Amino acid sequence: MKNFSIICLLLFSLVINLKEVNAGTQNKVNENTKIADVINNSLFSGYGRLIFPLNSSYYSGDTLGNLRLTWYSNIKPSRTVEIINYMLAQVQNGNKIFYRIYPENDSRYESTGLFFFRGNKDAKFAVCNAGGGFVYVGAMHDSFPHALELSKKGYNAFALIYRPGSDTACEDLARAIAFIHEHAEELQIDTKNYSLWGGSAGARMAAWLGTYGTEAFGEKKYPRPSAVIMQYTGLSEVTGSEPATYNCVGTNDGIADYRTMQARINKIKANGTDSEIEIFPGLSHGFGLGEGTIAEGWLDNAVNFWERQK
Repeated sequence: MKNFSIICLLLFSLVINLKEVNAGTQNKVNENTKIADVINNSLFSGYGRLIFPLNSSYYSGDTLGNLRLTWYSNIKPSRTVEIINYMLAQVQNGNKIFYRIYPENDSRYESTGLFFFRGNKDAKFAVCNAGGGFVYVGAMHDSFPHALELSKKGYNAFALIYRPGSDTACEDLARAIAFIHEHAEELQIDTKNYSLWGGSAGARMAAWLGTYGTEAFGEKKYPRPSAVIMQYTGLSEVTGSEPATYNCVGTNDGIADYRTMQARINKIKANGTDSEIEIFPGLSHGFGLGEGTIAEGWLDNAVNFWERQK
């Protein structure tokens, strides 16, 4: 009987240890973690598939370390791992990281939402919009990293997952801005002097919402952003209603010509609105945070630009 009790204790200890190992595997990732395991992680239940492009033809690679996105060649595996581990840690600590922006009975409910990167309580917020040519959402390189860095600086940052297509994307961004204002108390944020960020297609979204407002895209009128932060997009239109605008782009960008961006900034400035552009020699499209390149530090400059807008 005594031996039987010892065996039972050993088996119980083994089960507990296996559970701890499985929990550790589930709650922390590395570059060898399979993308499919992240998507199917029970901690991300209901929204794990939105972390990566819904259309799988726009990304390749089986693991976080070899993830590749169409049009983006500067993905940092260490940054990808950091983002997923941040998300997992937030969920483990009881913090909600994903918010649906449409009602559950709405057809748009399943394919949209906001990932929340928390900053300081009652700090102002930014909405980051990834590019992807309006055919997919490249959040892992073009909005999640930006939102995470902004949260480290104390700002509340959201990364929008939207429906591809220029019209639907802008409708979803308008809804996101409305949602944030409607739920400001729950989110514990300050809605004054917020900013819209975006790269490539996402930069167009930020610019259009900044210029035309939420009311132009199916929502009631909400305050416009105090600053729009844009990366590598060849938008040329200027109406005279643009908010303060910061741009950055590389001279080797075959998708967004830096001269087009420079001309637009000059027009906005000529209208008496604060505007600024950084042009980086030799850089191509989609440099993201610019880590390890001549553009490294541009985000700090953009934050300083945002801060001087009141």
